[in-house]
Amino acid sequence: MEPAVLGSKLASALVGQLVRRLFRPDGPGAGLVDKPVRLAALVSFRGEQRTLGEKEVRALADGMVRAATDSPGEPPFPADEEAAVVDALTRQLLALGDLDMDDVQAVRLGYRELARKLRQQAPPPSGLSADACYFLDNAIEWSCLQILEFFTRRSTFVARTLVEQTRTQAELIAKIDELIARSPRPGAADRNFERRYLPYVADRHNHITIYGIDLRDSPDRWPLEVAYLSLEATTAEEGPLAQELPGGALTVQLPAEEALLAHDQVLLRGDAGSGKTTLVQWLAVTAARDGSGVPYVLPLRTLIRAGALPAPADFLTAVSCPLTPPEGWTERVLTAGRGLILVDGLDEIPAADRHRTRDWLLSLIRAFPGNRWLLTSRPTAVRPDWLAAEGFGELTLAPMRRPDVATFVHRWHTAAEAPEYEAPLLDSLRTKRDLARLATNPLMCGLICALHRERRGYLPTGRKELYDAALTMLLARRDRERGLELDLAEETQLELLQRLAYALVLSGRTEMELETAEAIVDRCLPTIGLTGPAPAVLGELLLRSGLLRQPADGVVDFVHRTFQDYLGARYAVEEGHLDVLVGRADDTQWEDVIRMAVAHARPRERASLLRQLLARDVPRLTLLALACLEHAPALDAAVRTEVEQRAAALIPPASKEDARALAEAGPLVLELLPGPGSLSPEQARDVTITASLLAAEEPAGALAVLRRFREHPDLGVRRQLAGTWSRFDTAEYASEVLDHLPRHGLYLGCESPGQRAALAGMRPWPGLAFIGDHAPEEILAAVPQPSGVTLLDVRDNPLLTDLGALLPFGSLHDLLLARCPGAHGLHRLAELPLNELICGQIADLTGLEELGSLVRLTVEQELPGRSLTETLPVDADLRFLFLGRHTTNRTGLRGLDHWSGLTDLSLGPLTTELTGEDWRAVAALPALRQLHLNARILRDQPGSLACMPELPNVRGLRLPGLLGTEDVSALVDRLPGLRSLVLQNMPGHTTPVDRFAAYFQGVHVTLHQR
Repeated sequence: MEPAVLGSKLASALVGQLVRRLFRPDGPGAGLVDKPVRLAALVSFRGEQRTLGEKEVRALADGMVRAATDSPGEPPFPADEEAAVVDALTRQLLALGDLDMDDVQAVRLGYRELARKLRQQAPPPSGLSADACYFLDNAIEWSCLQILEFFTRRSTFVARTLVEQTRTQAELIAKIDELIARSPRPGAADRNFERRYLPYVADRHNHITIYGIDLRDSPDRWPLEVAYLSLEATTAEEGPLAQELPGGALTVQLPAEEALLAHDQVLLRGDAGSGKTTLVQWLAVTAARDGSGVPYVLPLRTLIRAGALPAPADFLTAVSCPLTPPEGWTERVLTAGRGLILVDGLDEIPAADRHRTRDWLLSLIRAFPGNRWLLTSRPTAVRPDWLAAEGFGELTLAPMRRPDVATFVHRWHTAAEAPEYEAPLLDSLRTKRDLARLATNPLMCGLICALHRERRGYLPTGRKELYDAALTMLLARRDRERGLELDLAEETQLELLQRLAYALVLSGRTEMELETAEAIVDRCLPTIGLTGPAPAVLGELLLRSGLLRQPADGVVDFVHRTFQDYLGARYAVEEGHLDVLVGRADDTQWEDVIRMAVAHARPRERASLLRQLLARDVPRLTLLALACLEHAPALDAAVRTEVEQRAAALIPPASKEDARALAEAGPLVLELLPGPGSLSPEQARDVTITASLLAAEEPAGALAVLRRFREHPDLGVRRQLAGTWSRFDTAEYASEVLDHLPRHGLYLGCESPGQRAALAGMRPWPGLAFIGDHAPEEILAAVPQPSGVTLLDVRDNPLLTDLGALLPFGSLHDLLLARCPGAHGLHRLAELPLNELICGQIADLTGLEELGSLVRLTVEQELPGRSLTETLPVDADLRFLFLGRHTTNRTGLRGLDHWSGLTDLSLGPLTTELTGEDWRAVAALPALRQLHLNARILRDQPGSLACMPELPNVRGLRLPGLLGTEDVSALVDRLPGLRSLVLQNMPGHTTPVDRFAAYFQGVHVTLHQR
């Protein structure tokens, strides 16, 4: 018998209740004495105060055995051995009175050792089967477990245990210390070091700066757990689905801090200020505290400064960790797979160093497999799938959603002790779209909160104005400290900062050596009229600007890359270096610099810069010029017109691919997307694709665009709107878009519990799809009126078993069941008025023959029997039949002619060649007018065409899955009545229409591009 089954028969509650009767009630006389009372005096069947005899003990044993044998399920041993088992269990329980020990000693032994001593003390059982012996051993062990539990609850047990522990503690400690000194355990030095290192990591990274809180009378750092905001990471996945089944791309979302739970190797992309470094800190602190790994925080900008990237032994030295590990410690950690290596800031090193960094990282991963690796970068620093071939999963840190912004604002004002400003700011963020567009990451949210408080409720509009105001706020902090001889004015600080920023921008780095910074300041001093020593001026700037910092000894950088780009652009414009900016436009690291340069430039300079971007005739640079218009309030009208005209080739997008490319221009595109009135159905669909892709960056703006299309009559547009639900807040998108969509020809997909809850609150949908794990009762709870549903799609659902659970959908006409491996009971569906059934990869097709109401049938799994009439519904008046992969392996097309009303026959990528007998069944169909042949039959089964007879009644032919090279000449003579030919290419392949049309003279040929 299985241990789990046996354990359920020996329930703790029953054993405990019986065992407690073996002992006398707790009373005086068994307390703190020199010679504690032995077990023989504690049991109820020994000593002077007996309450049980052997007869009673036997009754207890009999009760335990009877309870086990009477419980449901398989008996633990043969019934004829019950008396012998009771006798053996009685003898072992009676042996308690013969043990020479007290209760404290018994507890110290443990229940297994106590059971062994009882078995040794009692006469061994004889003649029992293996099952009976196994039950007996488990029964006495469970009894001993309850006996020890009983002892620990006696009133004297704890007191006497403490006395014994006190008497022996000093001696034990001394002996253990001596043992450790003589023979230290392997790895003791590593463990001792980790006891120091992990708290150091947790403390070092457990504080972050909330921008703007570090004002007067406020601390400049806050605990990470107070300030950390859990954001989402997203990744797009393509689900391979059969071409006949609906499907498409889906977006997987998970909390960013769970990135390394989904994949051991992750490249995490995120825009400036999106919280990548804060996430790295959170992961490091969490791992250090819960012991889930040994974290190494490795900022690339610090590592690259030293030249050669560090080997594992130099990890701590490279980041200025003051602790010295035992020799070889890091290699031992990584060899054991305990490392959490957090490599931060790929975008903050020059492009020339990134391949070197990639080689360094991959060599470490190959040398030390089994660890967890996270690499962070801005989205455009490296191409998509830069590390995919090496096993890295790519995630993108999503911009903050409205609830995230509200949470951040609340935490900020709580931490800053300024609750009176919270509600007014939230109102402004909800009503002022320009302001809401800026609040997409923690950096900008912090600046907005700080400016709002500092200016007592007044906020600037526009990105440049916001940065200007932020700089004024940060640079105007004048907390004077004793001993400071220099007092730098705001303009003086700006001049110094922008020169430092431009030097970093030109070098493609985000930090510089302290000596380099001092040299730049020294050259600038005569210009700004200062004579103080450069180190002192730079020190004052580091101390007071709020923008510059010294992250490690001998290193200077800006608190965030955004300020570096802004100030570098300001200096480039002042010095007339616009040609330099244009020359670097191909480098994605310069995009923000160019945008800010347009904001700083004078109208003539803006016009020149934008013309040069357009002159390159590169789509990305045209979109960059378009994005720059946001920052160009004053601009030559001809230049603005040219930019807009060039952008007209991109807006509205002309295809799905163009729509995706357009979305890369960023949220500015949302303001330029036209409404549905002037667009063709295809253009309207592509506009909604672009807006959907921008939902992660600006959900409010994307939602505003999609809302305009919610009553569009085109089915393709409405399918796009229904299919992008997962990109938005579930409830908000349901109420703002989905609940307004015209329902005809459309069904709504539901993938998550949140979507099920939102579905329950919407007006009824006649067409629904439940994709993934949804229990039948959960599906019904999400559909208050199941009788109104006429189309139901259930896919990839292992929880759907008995198909009778679908009977509440009493008006169901169309049903799709795909990849539901436990689904059975098709005969139960005979009660429904089904017209169409699409069925594939379910547990059992039994009962399909009873669905006599079907008119359309699709099957994509092997049919049992030797003829189609043995499985398909012979009473059904089928008009359309699709037979897919593996379907005809046993049956062929034998019996097909039974359905004489069949007008459409579709043959998928069959895995068995058609025979002459099969084709004769097809030729015997008098009403057949449409024939669909998957192109794989043409390519892989020439024998199927060789025996194909003439089918004069067929008027339409459809060929899906074409590679473009198929030979269709054999079909020409066999389809003399053909009037139309529909070609459908395989995705990624081109179908030459003219080549196919040449075979079928006089036939109307169309191409459905995929």
